[in-house]
Amino acid sequence: MRWPVWYARGCRFSWIAPMFEFAWPLVFLAVPLPWLAHSLLPRAPESAGAALRVPFFGELVALAGTAAARGGARNLVLPALAWVLLCVAAARPQWVGEAEALPQSGRDLMLAVDVSGSMAAEDMEIGGRVVDRLSAVKVVVGDFLARRVGDRVGLLLFGQQAYQVTPLTFDRQSVRYQLETSAVGLAGRETAIGDAIGLAVKRLRERPAGERVLILLTDGVNTAGELPPLKAAELAASDSVRVYTVAIGSEGGRMNLLGLSMPTPGAEIDEDTLTKIADTTGGRFFRARDTGELAGIYAELDRLEPAAQEGETLRPRTELFMHPLALVLLLALLPLLPRPRGRDDAVEAAR
Repeated sequence: MRWPVWYARGCRFSWIAPMFEFAWPLVFLAVPLPWLAHSLLPRAPESAGAALRVPFFGELVALAGTAAARGGARNLVLPALAWVLLCVAAARPQWVGEAEALPQSGRDLMLAVDVSGSMAAEDMEIGGRVVDRLSAVKVVVGDFLARRVGDRVGLLLFGQQAYQVTPLTFDRQSVRYQLETSAVGLAGRETAIGDAIGLAVKRLRERPAGERVLILLTDGVNTAGELPPLKAAELAASDSVRVYTVAIGSEGGRMNLLGLSMPTPGAEIDEDTLTKIADTTGGRFFRARDTGELAGIYAELDRLEPAAQEGETLRPRTELFMHPLALVLLLALLPLLPRPRGRDDAVEAAR
């Protein structure tokens, strides 16, 4: 068993073995004060009148005198223990957690993922198994989110309409969960690229000015929506939002329709428009024909938009003063409990 050792750190004293410390350890200097006051202060003469009259003071003195006569020094144990516990609570005992690195302020990163009907085409491969495009996106983007420490990340799904599923947040696990639970056709079967960019710009505009990034992933052309893609790109550029466009889809694949595997044509992507969107906003256009290329694109995005570096460390502290205070309350209630009748009480009752 490792014995705890005290060490000094500034004006604090901490345990080395358990992660436990007192924030105000100098309070323990007050522990002997009641004994010092009783020993050193002169007693008031019995002839002197009470300087302060307290209701029921006489009854309290009588009760204390009777208890002292019966129990002697034993009756000082509970008050002394209560005083020590009060000092412990005043010293602010704390449980100190493991050191955690605080990320520096990162980017406001919005992900716009196409969930139109064409994302059901099975022309991607993960671990030797053919999967649809959206499933491949979930795996690759999920790994990408795990590396974006310090970024505020939001998720936007679009098809015939665009919806913000997750607002900009540091909780990347929630964003990943919302992406994993999305489904093809959730926002309609068509593709509204311009509306998706416009909605992302609107949500990023609400954040403080800084690094605002939109990663737009689609496998088609703009076939729906009210806002033209190039007009949306101009709005993004005016609000300092960089748009990285990712076109996903192979030259041909297969799709399950009512249990039948049907061949699908290659992805019909408007590469010119996606390239112009990226150039207008200062981003880049990427083409992903398989899962390997898609993973490489997000690795390149990590390089172009590096995540925030870790800042200073913080050790979370949990206050524990309420536990000794609870014990003091219990000690105060003990004298109110009925005492078992002893031998002297039985003899006195018999008389």
